[in-house]
Amino acid sequence: MRNKIKQFLESRGLSAYRMIQDAKISDTTGYKLAADPTYIPSSKILEALCETYRIQPGEILEWFPAEEKGEDD
Repeated sequence: MRNKIKQFLESRGLSAYRMIQDAKISDTTGYKLAADPTYIPSSKILEALCETYRIQPGEILEWFPAEEKGEDD
């Protein structure tokens, strides 16, 4: 699984700072989410983002099979 926060922000013309302010999440978490697609938000952060932007989790999270990561199951 990976996050698509960077793409989400770009598609809406938002900065990581704006997301942090809007969703009332910590700077550390917000900037890490925007910079690192392997960083998966906690359920509390995911809820805050979905509530703030009125979106479904699938708009900012993406699952892909282990084969695509080059890992064995």
